[in-house]
Parts: sequence; C-alpha cells; structure tokens
Amino acid sequence: MNKIDKLIKELCPDGVEFKELGDLADVGTGSSNGNEAIENGKYPLFVRSKLVKSIDTFEFDEEAIVIPGEGGVGEIFHYINGKYALHQRAYRIHFTTSKILAKFAYYYLFANFLPYILKKSVNATVKSIRKPMVEQFQIPLPPLPIQEEIVKILDKFTELEAELEAELEARKKQYEYYRDELLTFGDEVEFKELGEVANYSKNRISAKELNAESYVGVDNLLQNRQGKTISSYVPNKGNLTEYEPDNILIGNIRPYLKKIWHATNHGGTNGDVLVVQINKKENLISRFVYYLLASDNFFSYNMRFAKGGKMPRGDKSAILKFKIPLPPISEQNRIVAILDKFDALVNDISTGLPAELEARRKQYEYYREKLLTFKEKN
Repeated sequence: MNKIDKLIKELCPDGVEFKELGDLADVGTGSSNGNEAIENGKYPLFVRSKLVKSIDTFEFDEEAIVIPGEGGVGEIFHYINGKYALHQRAYRIHFTTSKILAKFAYYYLFANFLPYILKKSVNATVKSIRKPMVEQFQIPLPPLPIQEEIVKILDKFTELEAELEAELEARKKQYEYYRDELLTFGDEVEFKELGEVANYSKNRISAKELNAESYVGVDNLLQNRQGKTISSYVPNKGNLTEYEPDNILIGNIRPYLKKIWHATNHGGTNGDVLVVQINKKENLISRFVYYLLASDNFFSYNMRFAKGGKMPRGDKSAILKFKIPLPPISEQNRIVAILDKFDALVNDISTGLPAELEARRKQYEYYREKLLTFKEKN
C-alpha cells in the first residue's frame, strides 16, 4: 500500500480519469452453445456459469474479460489470454487501448460491477443484461505503474485463496476416506438396530422458553461440531420437541435429509427434525453414533425409504431399523478422537481451514476495496 500511495502522490495527485467501457473496449457476445462442449477439448468454452467447458474450435484469440449475460450477472467473471470460444449470451470485453491492463479491469469489475447493475434494476437480483449496460460502466484509468502494482497484490491474494481452497478440498476427501474406513466393521463386532439402542424424544417444550440459540429449525440445522444454530426465525407459541445435550438431531424433509447436528445445549425443534436419544444403559458414545448417522451410508439408506413427492420425508420406523455397530468403548473413543480432528479441520468455522479461508477472503476484500478506490479527476 505504501508503494501505491507514493505512486499516486507522484503520478496522479489530483485524481484519475474515468471512462466508459465502450470507449475503451470491444464488447460483444459469442456464437457458441453449451451443447457443443466436449471433454478434454483444446480450448476453453465460456458459458454462463463459473464452470468453464472445453471445445476443439475457437472464436477469439485475445486478452479479455468474460461475463455472463444471463444468470450469475455481476457475480461471475473470467479472465482469459489466448484462444477461446464464447456462448451466445456471454459477453467478452477486449480492450483496444494501451491505457488499461485487462487484469486490472478484471479486478475492478469483480469489485464494482454488481452494485452498478443493481442500481439499474428495480429487483434485488438481475436476471439478464444488455450490451449498452456493459458499455456504459465507468472504469478508472490510473497510470499503468499503479495498475501493475495493484494487479501484483491482488494476484497474490487470489493465489493464496486458491491454495487454501485446494487444501480444504483435499482435506475433505481425506476426511471422507478415513471416516468410511473407520466406520466400516465386519463380523468381529455386534450390530444392533438403532431402535434397540436409541429412541425418538417425546418430550415437549414451550416455544416461549426458546430463543435464537436454543431453537433449531430444519433450515439452520448444521453438520458442525460447534453446534452453532443461530436462527432467523423463532416461534413464539405452541409446543415443540425438546432436545438435550448429546442428542442427535436429523433433518427429516428433503432437501435437508443429509443435515445432522450433535446437540451441545438444551432447546427445542420443529416437526421437520427428528431428535434421537441414545439409551444410557447401552455401551455407546453419542458422538460415535453421530458420525455413523452423518455418513453417506446412512444417507443412502434413509433416501431408500423416504416417502412423498417433491418434498419426501424420512421413514421414522425405517430409520430405527438402521444397523449400528457396537465396537468396544475404547475403540469408539479412538474413532471419535480421530474424526473430531478432521471435522474441526474441514468444518469448524472458528478454528479450522474454513476459518482461515474466511479470514483471507475478508483481508482480500478489504485491500481490494482500498486499492480500487480512486478520486475522480475534475
């Protein structure tokens, strides 16, 4: 920042000129369709999503910014330098002047194009845009040394974020692998149906006793070891199902059938959530059962018996017939300790990789806003 401040003071102390994109670049669409894409094609095919497809023919060979004309407007941006093909409803912005770096413009658009588009719309979201809307977007023209320095800084932030995202994805796959391995048992252990070792809570609690931290709705049911369940809606009347610490809460209506939470506090929930209580006389650790029910194995089983049309519900009686392994308590503790470490690493929003990634993103957004804010020259 100090270097850029010095450059601004030296090269443009009175501010910078702003120009419309249409005065600086060619703006247009492509002629390709998404169904023309092939696997492992030679060239990228930009469509109307974050996903970049591939194709064996190209339409353009240039440095450009690509944005969708429909869907994800103001949220999806691609930078390309080379041969590519373009969808009929995606726009290319190819600069025809040496006064601006395409990568600098890419970052500026990423930060400022959505607010600009929303001002032109009467709706909260913009479904489509037209060419004049793109051409009329105003962009600053600081001296090239300033643009180059800004691009270097923002490129570095982007690389760090991409590295963290790749590490998080790799850790998630590792976690899933070990979870499946650790929770797979053969004839060496006894199996029982869930209903033999647990039951559904039948206790009721008044909605008046609940607040945002003690009420769990199916929409905010989190697969999160922290058990953070801040809700935007809390009922103010009626009786709900009561849950206690160590109970397991399972979403019981699509699309929440895969959501599960290991309760860490006392509270209440609605009819779309099942509250499972482990029988105290059983040699079972609740956290171990939680991991069994959070697995893909249980989700696949639950989906087989789900009933209903567009919004199927899990079959409560079938869920209680799900087979649960009963290894020794020492083995359950060992498995829980390993999976807790992985769970914290890939899911914990306060200490794990998601927390670090979120911190990087906030840092990036802060510096991006600072770096891309310019005084307009009179």
